[in-house]
Amino acid sequence: MESKIGVAVFSPRYCESYFCLHELALLTALKKKVIPIFCDVKPSQLRVVKNAKWSEEELRRFRWALDEAKNTVGLTFNSSKG
Repeated sequence: MESKIGVAVFSPRYCESYFCLHELALLTALKKKVIPIFCDVKPSQLRVVKNAKWSEEELRRFRWALDEAKNTVGLTFNSSKG
């Protein structure tokens, strides 16, 4: 990954996606600057919930990366307001 920044677009179902969480964790682990965009969701509403398919280590990485992104100033977008 040669880029120095990444953009994460958070939606209400973002935390259900292994791919999204894995990419976020990878960006965070590589110390990339993550620009969060919260689309129809508030940062406080985002939570990684236990999934039988995911290992405890993956859950830990996903939660850590999500916490890092939630504590970064980002953009918000409400699609109902345009």
